[in-house]
Amino acid sequence: MTARLSRPAGFLVAGGTMTAFMAGSAAPAPLYPVYRQLWGFSPFTLTVVFAVYVAALLAALLTVGSLSDHIGRRPVVAGGMVLLGAAMALFLTADGVGGLVAARIVQGLATGAITGATSALIVDLQPRARVGSLMTGLAPSAGLALGVLLSGALLQWAPWPRFLVFWILLGLDLLLAALVLAVPERRRVPADGRALLRALRPSVGVAPAARAAFWAEVPAMASTWALGGLYLSLGSSVVGQLIGVTDEFVTGVALAVFFAAAAVSSLLVDRLPAPARRPYGYGTLVVGVVLTVVAALTSSLALDITGSAIAGLGFGGTWVVVMGAVAGATPPEHRGQTFAAVFVASYLAFSVPALVAGLLDEHVGLRPIVTGYGGFDVLLVAIAVGAYLLRSRRERALSAQPAAGRPEPARGERVAP
Repeated sequence: MTARLSRPAGFLVAGGTMTAFMAGSAAPAPLYPVYRQLWGFSPFTLTVVFAVYVAALLAALLTVGSLSDHIGRRPVVAGGMVLLGAAMALFLTADGVGGLVAARIVQGLATGAITGATSALIVDLQPRARVGSLMTGLAPSAGLALGVLLSGALLQWAPWPRFLVFWILLGLDLLLAALVLAVPERRRVPADGRALLRALRPSVGVAPAARAAFWAEVPAMASTWALGGLYLSLGSSVVGQLIGVTDEFVTGVALAVFFAAAAVSSLLVDRLPAPARRPYGYGTLVVGVVLTVVAALTSSLALDITGSAIAGLGFGGTWVVVMGAVAGATPPEHRGQTFAAVFVASYLAFSVPALVAGLLDEHVGLRPIVTGYGGFDVLLVAIAVGAYLLRSRRERALSAQPAAGRPEPARGERVAP
Protein backbone atom coordinates (compact mmCIF):
# COMPACT_ATOMS: atom_id res chain seq x y z
CA MET A 1 0.00 0.00 0.00
CA THR A 2 1.29 3.45 -0.88
CA ALA A 3 1.71 5.62 2.19
CA ARG A 4 -0.85 8.43 2.33
CA LEU A 5 0.06 10.00 5.66
CA SER A 6 2.67 12.70 6.10
CA ARG A 7 5.67 12.06 8.34
CA PRO A 8 4.21 14.17 11.21
CA ALA A 9 0.89 12.31 10.97
CA GLY A 10 2.71 8.98 10.82
CA PHE A 11 4.72 9.93 13.90
CA LEU A 12 1.49 10.62 15.79
CA VAL A 13 -0.03 7.33 14.63
CA ALA A 14 3.07 5.46 15.84
CA GLY A 15 2.88 7.20 19.22
CA GLY A 16 -0.85 6.52 19.45
CA THR A 17 -0.25 2.85 18.65
CA MET A 18 2.19 2.49 21.53
CA THR A 19 -0.22 4.30 23.83
CA ALA A 20 -3.06 1.98 22.80
CA PHE A 21 -1.29 -1.33 23.30
CA MET A 22 0.08 -0.21 26.65
CA ALA A 23 -3.45 0.82 27.67
CA GLY A 24 -4.63 -2.66 26.74
CA SER A 25 -1.93 -4.28 28.86
CA ALA A 26 -3.06 -2.31 31.94
CA ALA A 27 -6.83 -2.49 31.41
CA PRO A 28 -7.33 -5.89 33.12
CA ALA A 29 -5.66 -4.75 36.37
CA PRO A 30 -8.76 -3.14 38.00
CA LEU A 31 -10.83 -6.15 36.88
CA TYR A 32 -8.75 -8.80 38.65
CA PRO A 33 -10.66 -8.51 41.97
CA VAL A 34 -13.91 -8.90 40.00
CA TYR A 35 -12.61 -11.98 38.21
CA ARG A 36 -11.50 -13.48 41.51
CA GLN A 37 -14.94 -12.90 43.03
CA LEU A 38 -16.73 -14.34 39.99
CA TRP A 39 -14.55 -17.39 39.43
CA GLY A 40 -13.15 -17.96 42.92
CA PHE A 41 -9.48 -18.37 42.09
CA SER A 42 -6.56 -17.92 44.51
CA PRO A 43 -3.82 -15.27 44.61
CA PHE A 44 -1.49 -17.91 43.15
CA THR A 45 -3.79 -18.29 40.12
CA LEU A 46 -3.71 -14.52 39.65
CA THR A 47 0.09 -14.76 39.65
CA VAL A 48 -0.16 -17.41 36.91
CA VAL A 49 -2.36 -15.08 34.83
CA PHE A 50 0.28 -12.38 35.20
CA ALA A 51 3.12 -14.81 34.46
CA VAL A 52 1.72 -16.21 31.20
CA TYR A 53 1.32 -12.71 29.80
CA VAL A 54 4.94 -11.82 30.53
CA ALA A 55 6.23 -15.21 29.29
CA ALA A 56 4.36 -14.81 25.98
CA LEU A 57 5.56 -11.21 25.64
CA LEU A 58 9.20 -12.16 26.21
CA ALA A 59 8.90 -15.12 23.79
CA ALA A 60 7.68 -12.75 21.08
CA LEU A 61 10.37 -10.17 21.83
CA LEU A 62 13.07 -12.83 21.58
CA THR A 63 11.82 -14.28 18.28
CA VAL A 64 10.16 -11.52 16.23
CA GLY A 65 11.50 -8.51 18.10
CA SER A 66 13.99 -7.66 15.34
CA LEU A 67 11.80 -8.77 12.40
CA SER A 68 10.88 -5.19 11.48
CA ASP A 69 14.55 -4.46 10.73
CA HIS A 70 14.24 -6.98 7.85
CA ILE A 71 10.68 -6.72 6.46
CA GLY A 72 9.70 -3.22 7.57
CA ARG A 73 7.88 -1.66 10.49
CA ARG A 74 4.41 -1.43 8.95
CA PRO A 75 3.62 -5.14 8.42
CA VAL A 76 4.92 -6.10 11.87
CA VAL A 77 3.06 -3.35 13.74
CA ALA A 78 -0.19 -3.67 11.76
CA GLY A 79 -0.22 -7.46 12.11
CA GLY A 80 0.48 -7.18 15.83
CA MET A 81 -2.40 -4.75 16.31
CA VAL A 82 -4.78 -7.17 14.57
CA LEU A 83 -3.56 -9.93 16.90
CA LEU A 84 -4.09 -7.59 19.82
CA GLY A 85 -7.67 -7.11 18.65
CA ALA A 86 -8.08 -10.89 18.76
CA ALA A 87 -6.87 -10.81 22.38
CA MET A 88 -9.56 -8.25 23.23
CA ALA A 89 -12.14 -10.57 21.67
CA LEU A 90 -10.89 -13.37 23.92
CA PHE A 91 -11.33 -11.16 26.99
CA LEU A 92 -14.91 -10.52 25.85
CA THR A 93 -15.69 -14.24 25.61
CA ALA A 94 -13.75 -15.44 28.68
CA ASP A 95 -15.99 -17.31 31.14
CA GLY A 96 -13.33 -18.67 33.51
CA VAL A 97 -9.65 -18.83 34.32
CA GLY A 98 -8.86 -20.72 31.11
CA GLY A 99 -10.33 -17.99 28.93
CA LEU A 100 -8.53 -15.32 30.91
CA VAL A 101 -5.20 -17.13 30.53
CA ALA A 102 -5.76 -17.57 26.77
CA ALA A 103 -6.52 -13.85 26.38
CA ARG A 104 -3.40 -12.85 28.29
CA ILE A 105 -1.19 -15.22 26.25
CA VAL A 106 -2.40 -13.78 22.94
CA GLN A 107 -2.10 -10.25 24.32
CA GLY A 108 1.46 -10.95 25.45
CA LEU A 109 2.45 -12.35 22.04
CA ALA A 110 0.99 -9.34 20.24
CA THR A 111 2.54 -6.79 22.59
CA GLY A 112 5.96 -8.43 22.42
CA ALA A 113 5.83 -8.59 18.64
CA ILE A 114 5.20 -4.88 18.19
CA THR A 115 6.93 -3.20 21.14
CA GLY A 116 10.38 -2.93 19.55
CA ALA A 117 8.99 -2.26 16.08
CA THR A 118 6.73 0.55 17.30
CA SER A 119 9.57 2.18 19.24
CA ALA A 120 11.73 1.99 16.11
CA LEU A 121 8.93 3.43 13.97
CA ILE A 122 8.59 6.40 16.33
CA VAL A 123 12.33 7.10 16.11
CA ASP A 124 12.32 6.60 12.32
CA LEU A 125 9.61 9.26 11.93
CA GLN A 126 10.72 11.67 14.66
CA PRO A 127 11.04 15.30 13.55
CA ARG A 128 13.91 15.76 16.02
CA ALA A 129 15.74 13.40 18.37
CA ARG A 130 14.38 15.15 21.46
CA VAL A 131 10.81 14.82 20.22
CA GLY A 132 11.29 11.11 19.48
CA SER A 133 12.75 10.46 22.93
CA LEU A 134 9.84 12.35 24.45
CA MET A 135 7.29 10.22 22.58
CA THR A 136 8.97 6.89 23.41
CA GLY A 137 9.09 7.99 27.05
CA LEU A 138 5.59 9.46 27.21
CA ALA A 139 3.52 6.88 25.31
CA PRO A 140 4.04 3.85 27.61
CA SER A 141 3.20 5.70 30.83
CA ALA A 142 0.30 7.58 29.26
CA GLY A 143 -1.11 4.33 27.90
CA LEU A 144 -0.82 2.53 31.24
CA ALA A 145 -2.55 5.44 32.98
CA LEU A 146 -5.38 5.55 30.44
CA GLY A 147 -5.86 1.79 30.61
CA VAL A 148 -6.35 1.54 34.37
CA LEU A 149 -8.36 4.77 34.58
CA LEU A 150 -10.72 3.84 31.75
CA SER A 151 -11.18 0.33 33.08
CA GLY A 152 -11.82 1.56 36.64
CA ALA A 153 -14.30 4.23 35.50
CA LEU A 154 -16.28 1.83 33.33
CA LEU A 155 -16.26 -0.79 36.07
CA GLN A 156 -17.79 1.66 38.53
CA TRP A 157 -20.34 3.49 36.41
CA ALA A 158 -20.87 2.01 32.93
CA PRO A 159 -23.18 -0.76 31.75
CA TRP A 160 -21.51 -4.09 30.93
CA PRO A 161 -18.49 -3.06 33.05
CA ARG A 162 -16.54 -6.27 32.42
CA PHE A 163 -16.90 -5.97 28.66
CA LEU A 164 -17.14 -2.36 27.51
CA VAL A 165 -13.46 -1.54 27.97
CA PHE A 166 -12.48 -4.45 25.73
CA TRP A 167 -15.00 -3.44 23.03
CA ILE A 168 -13.46 0.04 23.01
CA LEU A 169 -9.91 -1.32 22.82
CA LEU A 170 -10.88 -3.82 20.10
CA GLY A 171 -12.18 -1.02 17.87
CA LEU A 172 -9.15 1.16 18.58
CA ASP A 173 -6.68 -1.64 17.82
CA LEU A 174 -8.25 -2.40 14.44
CA LEU A 175 -8.42 1.30 13.53
CA LEU A 176 -4.74 1.78 14.34
CA ALA A 177 -3.80 -1.35 12.38
CA ALA A 178 -5.34 0.25 9.29
CA LEU A 179 -3.68 3.62 9.93
CA VAL A 180 -0.25 2.06 10.45
CA LEU A 181 -0.38 0.67 6.91
CA ALA A 182 -0.54 4.26 5.65
CA VAL A 183 2.47 5.67 7.49
CA PRO A 184 5.64 6.48 5.52
CA GLU A 185 8.59 4.14 5.85
CA ARG A 186 12.14 4.34 4.57
CA ARG A 187 13.19 1.94 1.84
CA ARG A 188 15.22 -1.05 2.96
CA VAL A 189 17.07 -3.83 1.17
CA PRO A 190 14.76 -6.88 0.94
CA ALA A 191 15.89 -9.64 3.30
CA ASP A 192 16.62 -13.10 1.95
CA GLY A 193 15.17 -16.25 3.49
CA ARG A 194 18.25 -17.07 5.53
CA ALA A 195 18.31 -13.62 7.11
CA LEU A 196 14.65 -13.97 8.07
CA LEU A 197 15.23 -17.40 9.61
CA ARG A 198 18.16 -16.02 11.61
CA ALA A 199 15.98 -13.14 12.77
CA LEU A 200 13.31 -15.57 14.02
CA ARG A 201 15.68 -17.64 16.13
CA PRO A 202 15.20 -16.90 19.85
CA SER A 203 17.86 -14.31 20.59
CA VAL A 204 18.39 -10.86 21.99
CA GLY A 205 20.98 -8.45 20.71
CA VAL A 206 22.09 -4.85 20.78
CA ALA A 207 23.76 -2.94 17.96
CA PRO A 208 27.52 -2.73 18.63
CA ALA A 209 27.40 1.06 18.55
CA ALA A 210 24.71 1.07 21.28
CA ARG A 211 26.13 -1.55 23.64
CA ALA A 212 27.94 0.83 25.97
CA ALA A 213 24.84 3.02 26.32
CA PHE A 214 22.54 0.01 26.70
CA TRP A 215 24.48 -1.68 29.51
CA ALA A 216 24.93 1.62 31.33
CA GLU A 217 21.15 2.10 31.28
CA VAL A 218 20.07 -1.42 32.34
CA PRO A 219 19.94 -0.56 36.09
CA ALA A 220 17.80 2.49 35.32
CA MET A 221 15.47 0.36 33.17
CA ALA A 222 15.19 -2.13 36.02
CA SER A 223 14.46 0.46 38.71
CA THR A 224 11.63 2.07 36.73
CA TRP A 225 9.90 -1.04 35.40
CA ALA A 226 10.22 -3.00 38.64
CA LEU A 227 8.27 -0.19 40.25
CA GLY A 228 5.67 -0.33 37.47
CA GLY A 229 5.31 -4.05 38.15
CA LEU A 230 4.62 -3.32 41.80
CA TYR A 231 1.74 -0.98 40.97
CA LEU A 232 0.15 -3.15 38.29
CA SER A 233 0.49 -6.48 40.12
CA LEU A 234 -0.11 -5.48 43.75
CA GLY A 235 -1.50 -1.94 43.53
CA SER A 236 -5.18 -2.88 43.58
CA SER A 237 -4.57 -5.32 46.47
CA VAL A 238 -2.75 -2.65 48.49
CA VAL A 239 -5.54 -0.12 47.96
CA GLY A 240 -8.28 -2.67 48.68
CA GLN A 241 -6.82 -4.86 51.45
CA LEU A 242 -4.42 -2.57 53.28
CA ILE A 243 -6.14 0.79 52.84
CA GLY A 244 -9.73 -0.47 52.72
CA VAL A 245 -10.99 1.18 49.53
CA THR A 246 -14.02 -0.58 48.00
CA ASP A 247 -14.87 1.90 45.21
CA GLU A 248 -13.52 0.51 41.91
CA PHE A 249 -13.08 3.95 40.37
CA VAL A 250 -11.05 5.19 43.34
CA THR A 251 -8.92 2.06 43.01
CA GLY A 252 -8.42 2.84 39.33
CA VAL A 253 -7.49 6.42 40.15
CA ALA A 254 -4.99 5.28 42.77
CA LEU A 255 -3.31 3.08 40.15
CA ALA A 256 -3.57 5.66 37.36
CA VAL A 257 -1.93 8.43 39.41
CA PHE A 258 1.44 6.72 39.12
CA PHE A 259 1.31 6.41 35.33
CA ALA A 260 -0.37 9.79 34.80
CA ALA A 261 2.40 11.46 36.80
CA ALA A 262 4.92 9.55 34.68
CA ALA A 263 3.30 10.92 31.52
CA VAL A 264 3.39 14.49 32.87
CA SER A 265 7.00 14.04 33.94
CA SER A 266 7.91 12.86 30.44
CA LEU A 267 6.72 16.23 29.16
CA LEU A 268 8.40 18.27 31.87
CA VAL A 269 11.82 16.63 32.08
CA ASP A 270 12.84 18.03 28.71
CA ARG A 271 12.62 21.53 30.20
CA LEU A 272 15.28 20.72 32.80
CA PRO A 273 18.98 21.29 32.13
CA ALA A 274 20.58 18.02 30.94
CA PRO A 275 22.74 17.57 34.08
CA ALA A 276 19.64 17.83 36.31
CA ARG A 277 17.52 15.18 34.58
CA ARG A 278 18.98 12.05 36.13
CA PRO A 279 19.12 13.43 39.70
CA TYR A 280 15.49 14.52 39.30
CA GLY A 281 14.41 11.07 38.03
CA TYR A 282 16.32 9.02 40.57
CA GLY A 283 15.47 11.31 43.50
CA THR A 284 11.73 11.30 42.88
CA LEU A 285 11.77 7.51 42.39
CA VAL A 286 13.28 6.99 45.84
CA VAL A 287 11.03 9.50 47.63
CA GLY A 288 7.92 8.06 45.96
CA VAL A 289 8.81 4.47 46.85
CA VAL A 290 9.44 5.37 50.50
CA LEU A 291 6.11 7.20 50.77
CA THR A 292 4.27 4.29 49.13
CA VAL A 293 5.71 1.85 51.67
CA VAL A 294 4.79 4.15 54.57
CA ALA A 295 1.26 4.44 53.15
CA ALA A 296 0.92 0.63 53.10
CA LEU A 297 2.15 0.44 56.70
CA THR A 298 -0.19 3.20 57.94
CA SER A 299 -3.23 2.45 55.69
CA SER A 300 -3.25 6.05 54.40
CA LEU A 301 -4.93 6.59 51.03
CA ALA A 302 -3.73 10.21 50.80
CA LEU A 303 -0.13 9.18 51.41
CA ASP A 304 -0.45 6.30 48.93
CA ILE A 305 -1.67 8.64 46.19
CA THR A 306 1.04 11.20 47.02
CA GLY A 307 3.75 8.54 46.95
CA SER A 308 2.39 7.12 43.70
CA ALA A 309 2.45 10.55 42.08
CA ILE A 310 6.02 11.30 43.15
CA ALA A 311 7.23 7.83 42.12
CA GLY A 312 5.48 8.32 38.77
CA LEU A 313 7.42 11.55 38.24
CA GLY A 314 10.58 9.54 38.73
CA PHE A 315 9.43 6.78 36.36
CA GLY A 316 8.64 9.20 33.54
CA GLY A 317 11.72 11.36 33.98
CA THR A 318 14.11 8.43 34.15
CA TRP A 319 12.54 6.55 31.24
CA VAL A 320 12.80 9.54 28.87
CA VAL A 321 16.50 9.85 29.69
CA VAL A 322 17.05 6.11 29.18
CA MET A 323 15.29 6.01 25.81
CA GLY A 324 17.08 9.14 24.64
CA ALA A 325 20.49 7.66 25.48
CA VAL A 326 19.81 4.34 23.75
CA ALA A 327 18.09 5.87 20.70
CA GLY A 328 20.92 8.35 20.19
CA ALA A 329 23.48 5.54 20.12
CA THR A 330 21.59 3.16 17.77
CA PRO A 331 21.95 3.18 13.95
CA PRO A 332 18.59 3.16 12.09
CA GLU A 333 19.04 -0.35 10.65
CA HIS A 334 19.36 -1.86 14.14
CA ARG A 335 16.62 0.02 15.98
CA GLY A 336 14.08 -2.81 16.06
CA GLN A 337 16.64 -5.24 17.47
CA THR A 338 18.01 -2.81 20.06
CA PHE A 339 14.63 -1.57 21.28
CA ALA A 340 13.45 -5.17 21.58
CA ALA A 341 16.45 -5.79 23.87
CA VAL A 342 15.54 -2.70 25.90
CA PHE A 343 12.07 -4.05 26.50
CA VAL A 344 13.31 -7.57 27.26
CA ALA A 345 15.38 -6.10 30.09
CA SER A 346 12.53 -3.83 31.18
CA TYR A 347 9.86 -6.55 31.21
CA LEU A 348 12.10 -8.94 33.10
CA ALA A 349 12.47 -6.25 35.75
CA PHE A 350 8.73 -5.62 35.55
CA SER A 351 7.75 -9.25 35.97
CA VAL A 352 10.24 -11.24 38.03
CA PRO A 353 9.92 -9.27 41.31
CA ALA A 354 6.15 -9.09 40.88
CA LEU A 355 5.95 -12.87 40.35
CA VAL A 356 8.04 -13.52 43.45
CA ALA A 357 5.80 -11.15 45.42
CA GLY A 358 2.67 -12.92 44.17
CA LEU A 359 4.03 -16.33 45.14
CA LEU A 360 4.89 -15.07 48.63
CA ASP A 361 1.55 -13.31 49.17
CA GLU A 362 -0.22 -16.25 50.83
CA HIS A 363 2.74 -17.09 53.07
CA VAL A 364 4.25 -13.76 54.15
CA GLY A 365 1.48 -11.18 53.98
CA LEU A 366 1.03 -8.10 51.87
CA ARG A 367 2.64 -5.47 54.11
CA PRO A 368 6.01 -7.25 54.42
CA ILE A 369 5.98 -7.87 50.66
CA VAL A 370 5.39 -4.20 49.85
CA THR A 371 8.11 -3.18 52.30
CA GLY A 372 10.61 -5.64 50.81
CA TYR A 373 9.65 -4.66 47.25
CA GLY A 374 10.19 -1.00 48.06
CA GLY A 375 13.61 -1.69 49.57
CA PHE A 376 14.58 -3.72 46.50
CA ASP A 377 13.63 -0.85 44.18
CA VAL A 378 15.63 1.67 46.21
CA LEU A 379 18.62 -0.69 45.85
CA LEU A 380 18.11 -0.75 42.07
CA VAL A 381 18.12 3.06 41.99
CA ALA A 382 21.39 3.09 43.95
CA ILE A 383 22.92 0.67 41.42
CA ALA A 384 21.67 2.87 38.55
CA VAL A 385 23.36 5.91 40.12
CA GLY A 386 26.61 3.96 40.52
CA ALA A 387 26.52 2.70 36.91
CA TYR A 388 26.01 6.20 35.56
CA LEU A 389 28.80 7.69 37.68
CA LEU A 390 31.16 4.92 36.59
CA ARG A 391 30.42 5.48 32.90
CA SER A 392 30.73 9.25 33.28
CA ARG A 393 34.13 8.88 34.94
CA ARG A 394 35.32 6.60 32.14
CA GLU A 395 34.13 9.04 29.47
CA ARG A 396 35.87 11.96 31.20
CA ALA A 397 39.07 9.92 31.30
CA LEU A 398 38.80 9.18 27.58
CA SER A 399 38.10 12.81 26.74
CA ALA A 400 41.21 13.85 28.67
CA GLN A 401 43.47 11.66 26.49
CA PRO A 402 45.47 13.35 23.73
CA ALA A 403 43.53 13.44 20.48
CA ALA A 404 46.04 11.18 18.73
CA GLY A 405 45.59 8.41 21.28
CA ARG A 406 41.85 8.68 21.69
CA PRO A 407 39.71 5.95 20.04
CA GLU A 408 37.07 7.12 17.61
CA PRO A 409 33.50 6.79 18.95
CA ALA A 410 31.36 4.07 17.46
CA ARG A 411 28.90 5.10 14.80
CA GLY A 412 25.89 6.85 16.27
CA GLU A 413 27.25 6.69 19.82
CA ARG A 414 26.86 9.69 22.07
CA VAL A 415 27.07 10.50 25.75
CA ALA A 416 23.80 9.86 27.59
CA PRO A 417 22.16 13.05 28.85
